[in-house]
Amino acid sequence: MAKLGAFCFPGTGHINPMTALARRLQQRGHQVVLFGIADTEAPVRAAGVPFHRIGQQDYPLGTLQKLDQRLGELKGLATFRFTVERVKNTARMILRDGPRAVREESVDALLVDEADMGGNVAEHLGLPFVSIAFFPPLVQDDRIPPFCFGWKAGQDPLSRLRNRLGMNLLSRVAAPIFALVNEQRRVWGLKPLKRSTDALSRLAQIAQLPEALEFDTDAHPPVLHYAGPFVDAGQRPPVDFPWDRLDGRPLIYASLGTLQNGSDEIFRTIASSCAGLDAQLVISLGGGLDPSGLGGLPGDPIVVRYAPQLDIVKQAAVVITHAGLNTVLESLSAGAPLVALPLGNDQPGVAARVAARGAGIVIPRRKLTAGRLRAAVRSVLDESSYRIAAQHLAFAMSRVDGLEIAADVIESAFEIGTAFEPPSCLVGARDMRLGNQLRQRDPDEDEESSAGWAQAHPFAGEEE
Repeated sequence: MAKLGAFCFPGTGHINPMTALARRLQQRGHQVVLFGIADTEAPVRAAGVPFHRIGQQDYPLGTLQKLDQRLGELKGLATFRFTVERVKNTARMILRDGPRAVREESVDALLVDEADMGGNVAEHLGLPFVSIAFFPPLVQDDRIPPFCFGWKAGQDPLSRLRNRLGMNLLSRVAAPIFALVNEQRRVWGLKPLKRSTDALSRLAQIAQLPEALEFDTDAHPPVLHYAGPFVDAGQRPPVDFPWDRLDGRPLIYASLGTLQNGSDEIFRTIASSCAGLDAQLVISLGGGLDPSGLGGLPGDPIVVRYAPQLDIVKQAAVVITHAGLNTVLESLSAGAPLVALPLGNDQPGVAARVAARGAGIVIPRRKLTAGRLRAAVRSVLDESSYRIAAQHLAFAMSRVDGLEIAADVIESAFEIGTAFEPPSCLVGARDMRLGNQLRQRDPDEDEESSAGWAQAHPFAGEEE
């Protein structure tokens, strides 16, 4: 058994799945300690994961709320630029404080969020590390769009040219991060990074994104392993909800996550679009706003600061979402189709994958109006193809355990687990290749119908 350290971007959409993975590794007998700033200590410890604080001078308690509030006010490329600056500042702190913290904990290996620069610390200290993607994985191949663009994965020359131009744009925008990191790498005697994928592990890269939701393309390196939702319901705190107010009509659940949710305008647009439909709207504000501050909304929706999302989506006829990966995976795991309103960062890329699989409709922020959103919600409610596609994805995800797959890959990469056979849930050509990789520990080696599942998992609030 081993002691592992983890570096994770300080956002709820990263902390929750990383602590879920840490808990699964703990159940296998390993120790896991997460290195992070003061604002992330409480949720990490509440999940039962040891914590080592870094960056106290840069990020005193309360800093994260201010940063998240600012992020919630932005959209589009401005969101990405703000995130780049935030990642750069976090990288500076990690490169300065990370080596000492890792030495103090005497860890054997590291788990590093792809949005974090902890892999450089691992290289400096000579420790093995595995990369974890809590957004569409970073792939340097022009057959697939960069993770943050809402483009289709066309294989024609024009699409591939567009993808290359997108990669060049991202490289220019992210140049301040690489300049900072490479300056420290030179001090440490490490080769400079030339592109984002250079910072990823050569042992293993694990994507929370399930393969069923990925674009149909072979543009994925053999070292990349698709898993599935990192959900541990046991670590979710209980949330009060007025269940008695649900009146039996089809349920529309709207959530913009916990970061980019500071604009009351978009929530008012959602309420206006759903008013008059034969459905009941529930809005979760994600902590960004106070329900009382919105006043009366059209259609008298149920408005709460937080909702028990894992339970709500099981009853939802449609989910209106910002297309954050966790909300998308939790909704699709319940067979709920989506209307995606991507606001920035990786969300356009996640939404594009939902659209490619036919499980929802995407409305870019710049095109969002109450009328256009009403039409999209009505289409998803009335046209069975969206629910059938969502149920198909739910069926595919029900056959894999993302946390088990990730833990298997980690144990194999670090050679810290007992010998095992590939999980029986892994099916298909890529899954067979994954099984071979796990058995051989060689990191350099380059449907059935969902009708039965759908019948066993009703989504209209009926008891299973």
